[in-house]
Amino acid sequence: MAAALMATACAGTGELDAEPSPPPVFAPADEPADPRDDPEASFHGTPGASGSPDGQVLAPDGQVLAPDAQSPATRPPPPPEAAPAPAPPVDAAAPDPPAPAPLTIAIISDLNGSYGDPTYEPLVHAAVRRILDVRPDLVLCAGDMVAGQQAGLDYRAMWRGFHAAVTEPLTAAGIPLAVSPGNHDASGYPGFEEERRIYADEWAARRPAVDFRNDADYPFRYSFTLGGAAFIALDDTLVGRLPAGQRAWVGDRLAESADAAARIVFGHVPIRGFTQGREDEILGDDALEDLFVERGVTLFVAGHHHGYFPGRHRGLRQLSMACLGSGPRALIGTASATPRGLVFLRLEDGRIAELEGYTGSDMTTRIERASLPERVGVVVRDDL
Repeated sequence: MAAALMATACAGTGELDAEPSPPPVFAPADEPADPRDDPEASFHGTPGASGSPDGQVLAPDGQVLAPDAQSPATRPPPPPEAAPAPAPPVDAAAPDPPAPAPLTIAIISDLNGSYGDPTYEPLVHAAVRRILDVRPDLVLCAGDMVAGQQAGLDYRAMWRGFHAAVTEPLTAAGIPLAVSPGNHDASGYPGFEEERRIYADEWAARRPAVDFRNDADYPFRYSFTLGGAAFIALDDTLVGRLPAGQRAWVGDRLAESADAAARIVFGHVPIRGFTQGREDEILGDDALEDLFVERGVTLFVAGHHHGYFPGRHRGLRQLSMACLGSGPRALIGTASATPRGLVFLRLEDGRIAELEGYTGSDMTTRIERASLPERVGVVVRDDL
């Protein structure tokens, strides 16, 4: 903080030349002398001037002299010059807030099997064991946990199967699981209202232990923070641009998290196409993508396409998730299906320090970026 400067102004003094004083006049012996006639009396004046009983200084003609016409002897001494004010203490620089601790996040998606099946394939169980070994701070699921979106299915049985295979082991280990609905969990198309009601009921009692910032529509769309990072879950089970109301809601959530070290948005349907046969099953939402770039979204995660690809488009990092359940697909422009797997994301100081896919029977084999195409549709691989 800069020191304050103080200017001290001193008023100049001027003396008026006074005529010589006449000889003093002495009173008769039996009369006391008028102190106004005595230049040595207690009221002193300039030569040729006299003091008045009220402390004013008189000229020889009896006129009161102005203060600046008085001699130094008669003028009251000026007040002592004020010492310069001490500079205010310089505030010690506030220490920078401590950097948030690194966050490790496991990401899974599309774990379901065939319609109505309440059981899960061995790779799903392998992924859960791998997560328990790593013990991340959080698990995100980008949808399609059960095999619904068809009439006459036993949704409660399917959700019991999912909780037994995934939710309960993670909960027992103290690892929060944050989910986003997929089209097979809680489709937004007409006719699946009961499916959505069951989805909401299943997750109402299984809220993750995170700091919710907006949970009015949990478990469909909601936001929370963890370890200095902000997370936003979308309700995007439909193909086509996000409804204007939800886009505005996302904008508000991003504005609320402007001070977060990182901002992760996750949903089910991707913005861009990644796999063959699903090129058109996308949001295709330029306005949403622009909003993410403008508000500094660190990563957008989506499922539905069943193909792993970490990419970038128009400045936004986008992750297409591999499936863990049935139906892996080939990336656009490739000949074979991508391996099933999961992803580990590591955030350090608000940046992505690691974003790696893993596959194999124990989910420990890393999917090397060199094994992926340089471009999938309009999305370029994120290391290029």
